[in-house]
Amino acid sequence: MGLRLRLSRQTLDILEALLARPSQWHYGYAISRQTSIPSGTLYPVLMRLDKSGWLETRWEETPTPGRPPRHLYRLTGNGREWAREELRAARQREFWKPAVSEA
Repeated sequence: MGLRLRLSRQTLDILEALLARPSQWHYGYAISRQTSIPSGTLYPVLMRLDKSGWLETRWEETPTPGRPPRHLYRLTGNGREWAREELRAARQREFWKPAVSEA
């Protein structure tokens, strides 16, 4: 893909989490728990990915009564391809290693 962004280890961890179940919607708190990335780091990364066109976002359709709706995220089709390419490039540069070992 043409666009290359400089990615932090945290961004790569977020991409890995989103690629674990690429067709499912993810909410921020679950991504934060999965990656151990605090919300103050997580949400700006998600916003940058959305602004770059790599991420789809929407609001939860049927929120739990008494709780506000959650914002949901997933990679676009092009975003999935781009994320896989970025993770592969980061591994080759030995800049990043997957949190879960690949068997």
